[in-house]
Amino acid sequence: MPLLAYEQSFLIDSPSINPMSVFDSLAAWLESTHVAQVVGTSMWVVASLSAVHVVGYALVMGGALVGNLRLLGMIVPSVPVMDVVRPASRGIAWGLVISIVTGVLLVSWKAVAAIGNDIFRIKMLLLLLAALLHFAWQARVARNSGIDGAALKIAGAVGLLLWLGLAVAAAAYILFE
Repeated sequence: MPLLAYEQSFLIDSPSINPMSVFDSLAAWLESTHVAQVVGTSMWVVASLSAVHVVGYALVMGGALVGNLRLLGMIVPSVPVMDVVRPASRGIAWGLVISIVTGVLLVSWKAVAAIGNDIFRIKMLLLLLAALLHFAWQARVARNSGIDGAALKIAGAVGLLLWLGLAVAAAAYILFE
């Protein structure tokens, strides 16, 4: 059975693994799937996935705003940090699951173009950084710090900037795609 173009390029590029060629190969494979073809040919499927994607986005951004504003001490300062950050983190986690699943499906039919789009790459980088910061660093800072402190405020400020940067990049990708 002959290799498809994306399989050939992946095999040729493999000795010096270039991350972008791996992403390009995965994007080409994703576009070739039956699911991608169904999504790309149905306005109703795209509209439905977009609606669910917005729900995931709302959970992520709602949790991120509440959690980071609490770390900054700007909302509910009388409530212990973990009593706010823990449920906010659950909202972010569920929102990420929803957004990632629907996002992959939404870009599946145009994955190669998405991977080649600088705004999309910035969006993905900000998503990765914001999620890593939240679940790796902020959770630890919130557990180990008192009610207030410089570490909480720094974690809240950096987190807020990353999540808001993600929101701007997401809007820019939609507008300038």
